[in-house]
Amino acid sequence: MKRRVWIVGVTSVAFFAACLNALLVPTADDWDPPSAPAQASSIGVREACAHSSPLREAFFGDLHVHTRYSMDARSRDMLGTPDDAYRFARGEAIGLGPFDADGRGTRTTQLDRPLDFAAVTDHAEWIGEVTLCTTPGTEVFESEPCQIFRGEAEASGFNPVAFLAGRMWGVIGVGGRKTAVCGEGDQRCRASLLNAWQTTQAATERWNDTTPACSFTSFHGWEHSNSAQLSKIHRNVIFRNAAVPELPISSLEAPDAIDLWDRLDAVCANTDSGCEVVTIPHNPNVSNGRLFHVGWKDESIEEQVRRARARARMERVVEMMQVKGESECKNGMYGVVGGADELCDFEKLRGVGEDVRPDDCEEGTDTGAIRGDGCQSRLDFVRYALVEGLREQERIGVNPMQFGFIGSTDTHNASPGDVEEYSYDGATANVDTTPERRLDPKPSFAGRMYAARNPGGLMGAWAEENTRDSIFDAITRRETFATSGPRIRPRFFAAWELPEGLCESRELVSRGYASGVPMGGVLPPAPADTNAPTFVASVLRDAGVPAHPGGLLDRLQIIKVWHGEDGQFHQAVHDIDGRLAGAAPREAPSVDLATCQPRGAGADSLCAVWTDPDFDSARAAAYYVRAVENPSCRWSWRQCLAFPEAERPASCSDPEIPKSIQERVWTSPIWYEPDA
Repeated sequence: MKRRVWIVGVTSVAFFAACLNALLVPTADDWDPPSAPAQASSIGVREACAHSSPLREAFFGDLHVHTRYSMDARSRDMLGTPDDAYRFARGEAIGLGPFDADGRGTRTTQLDRPLDFAAVTDHAEWIGEVTLCTTPGTEVFESEPCQIFRGEAEASGFNPVAFLAGRMWGVIGVGGRKTAVCGEGDQRCRASLLNAWQTTQAATERWNDTTPACSFTSFHGWEHSNSAQLSKIHRNVIFRNAAVPELPISSLEAPDAIDLWDRLDAVCANTDSGCEVVTIPHNPNVSNGRLFHVGWKDESIEEQVRRARARARMERVVEMMQVKGESECKNGMYGVVGGADELCDFEKLRGVGEDVRPDDCEEGTDTGAIRGDGCQSRLDFVRYALVEGLREQERIGVNPMQFGFIGSTDTHNASPGDVEEYSYDGATANVDTTPERRLDPKPSFAGRMYAARNPGGLMGAWAEENTRDSIFDAITRRETFATSGPRIRPRFFAAWELPEGLCESRELVSRGYASGVPMGGVLPPAPADTNAPTFVASVLRDAGVPAHPGGLLDRLQIIKVWHGEDGQFHQAVHDIDGRLAGAAPREAPSVDLATCQPRGAGADSLCAVWTDPDFDSARAAAYYVRAVENPSCRWSWRQCLAFPEAERPASCSDPEIPKSIQERVWTSPIWYEPDA
């Protein structure tokens, strides 16, 4: 493995000199007084839903949404509010940037179909400072750091957010609080953060439908954004109900994951308030292997087990897909065996093409992925993090990475669920307001041009009803799925015995629940006379809307992963499409790139009953379903087609930017664990 030592990611020599005096490891910079625990009186009471399904329904939502309170969105003049985000999720129109002098968006956008649920998750870091610096009339509005943040004063070589920070840590991360903005004891920033958090809570409560219609659910949350050394080690923090801590907990107060989980236990889970919380890791694809790295092996075995259990309890799901790329898998990673997977090249943000492939971290980690630097690890991908969890279970008896899958957008436009390829308006405030900007070939995030991004994904949850409790329960039992945008509906069950004809039966779902476990579950011990578990997978396509029908389904697969006796990470991809059995070969579906019209046959639904032919009762394994649509035009190519051919941006002819896409869905895994 070649390993680059990446020291600094800015051009300013003065900035580098300041960094030399910084701590190499972030340290806690707590508020005084610290955040108060959640209060039970905040929960409230709701009416019973008029409709509830014991066999559960698929609800679609987005739990990763930024508004004007996020420092990166506000530094790019994004003025959308939490109310705007929930208004948009409910199907109402909102304005997008550029915003005029009165704060009104000069573009208008609206979902074709409302979401069922959403959460505003603004970056917890520097919300107070951002609010102080962007609200005319505050004590510090005219201060130099605030003027620099607003772009009204010159400062070369710095990110505007750096001028709100009191110190630099991790050499290239920024941390701490600046006295010139926050005042002595940081009390000014604490009060500002509290006010912004209460404003967001009020919006979240306002839009949560507590009537019997149960038409929309809003969740309280924030993002814990540890970007030390420019590796993305971020997590969204989502609460069951309105019992939440007094203040959001950021990476300034809790730099590491265990710090965050311990603090959430102290101010939420271990109180008698009714507060419950999960943390959702996102963008492992740009973490240099650090998001899922097992960093506790030097601790005592008791502490290792404690941390593994904390992660298993807090991190029930992981974000598979969002605007900054897909994080399922990648071919050719260190120690991964089982052959290439042709569908692993989907929406990759780093290392597209062998000539730009990052070095492999192997068993190590690195820094700098946010700007496209440093090595890439198999643990940057969810499929192999599942195997790492199985490996840890063998080592210490606890699987810390037994998580389900979700998709989200990570929009910085206050526009949750804006994922359609045919109407993509961008997701990054004033950076991508026009097709020309969206197709600009200049490097952007992770060293890739903006066109390498995508509109993001959606989360699906199988729940009895559209309420906080029901959807949060789906998250905690991992009965969730991720899509790359379409509202595809998958079912996935496993049992030690299922009938062959289940796909033709109306009892597929009821038999699946009665006889086995759904996606996210762990198989019970095998009966003595059973050789292998049986799985049933059923997928319904997204019908779309009349003006834009959804795509037909192309194929149905089960992916199996396990940690082998040889120490390797094993994967096997099984095509289980019921149409393949004894059928003549089908013409591969395609799309006409001149008109974006689909070609070839496809299916409205796919279903198969499958038994693992290579089942080993002595080896733990995880299984999940992946289903893909027929090819369709990618958002970038659709927008390229709107230009006269001679005037198209260079990215339109870049071979690293695909012209077509095969949208897809991933179910949460089902695990098999051998008897102890």
